[in-house]
Amino acid sequence: MSQEGKFLIYCLEIYKAAKHMTGQQVIKFFKHFGITDYVLSCYEALHTTGTNYIIEDIDLFVKARQPRG
Repeated sequence: MSQEGKFLIYCLEIYKAAKHMTGQQVIKFFKHFGITDYVLSCYEALHTTGTNYIIEDIDLFVKARQPRG
């Protein structure tokens, strides 16, 4: 498995734990918002950051993609 693939799994796991989600829920969530592609495309920058930063960055990514109302 590539380093990027391992990092994606790490991101899934830390996000799942932080948000108290099941594996199925977090995978569905990542797919719905395109987080998987985002994490893989930003691997070089994200893999050098800490756990809290990654979780916050994913939250900001999701927030930017939600409709404003």
